[in-house]
Parts: sequence; structure tokens; C-alpha cells
Amino acid sequence: MTTHEQPVIVQHGAGTDLQAFGNTLSVLLSGEQTNGTLAVMMEETPPGGGQPLHVHSREDELFLVIEGRIQYFAEGQWTEVGAGGVVFLPRGAAHTYRNVGDTSSRHWIITTPSGFEKFFARCADEFARQGGPDMQRIVEIHHEHGIKLLEQG
Repeated sequence: MTTHEQPVIVQHGAGTDLQAFGNTLSVLLSGEQTNGTLAVMMEETPPGGGQPLHVHSREDELFLVIEGRIQYFAEGQWTEVGAGGVVFLPRGAAHTYRNVGDTSSRHWIITTPSGFEKFFARCADEFARQGGPDMQRIVEIHHEHGIKLLEQG
């Protein structure tokens, strides 16, 4: 693994785009660029899109809403967060989110430490497979990265 001990500047549009779960995740800073301290990503979610309820055991997540109507589920309730809003989800907190608007939503995702970008890249590889993803393999990738999927009630 290459590590950097120098400042890193990434211009708009220069990130790595990954496609999985119907979303596009642009990785602007990976753990390899930050010595594992954090990852910085921009996610675009289509109307009606989102993630299943889950818990991270390895990283904290910070969401910075840029545009769209996004509802976040944490502590047993849904809360809509508009542009300029911030959501902090420490590891161990069950959560999910969904785009409840009529247009794509975008939010920054910052994880500490890094690692989530590797999880998403592995899922993107699975989604890109001929014939579509093996969902059992997607569940295994979650498990391998310390992410537990939960039933949503």
C-alpha cells in the first residue's frame, strides 16, 4: 500500500466513480491518500434510492447534504435533512437513508477511519458482473468489512 505524508489536492471531477446499489459514489480521497485516517466521497442517489438498515463496526460516518430531499433513519426515527444539513453517525449506530425527492440527491460522505471506499469498490465490482450481482456475495462483502445488515421494521 502506498502512503502519503504530503498534502493531497483533488480537483472537482477527478475522483474515482463507483456504481453500486443504484448509486454513484465518487471517491475523492481514499485511505491510501490519507494514511488510513479518513475517506471523502460524494454520493448521488436517484429518487427512491437509498441503503438497507445497517451498522458499521469499524468507521464513523459524517454526511453533508448538498442537494435533494434525504431522510436519515437513526435512533428509531426518520428525519429529513435538507441542503446544508449534517448527520453524524458513530460506529455502532443503526442507520439508513433514502432519497424522498423527485430528483437525484447528493451528499458528501466522510468516514473515519477509511475503509468504506474499499467496501463500496468491492460491491461495485459485484454489481458490474455479467448477469448482475450475486446478492449472497454482497452480504458476505458487508460482513467482511464489519457492516451488519439489519431487518427494518
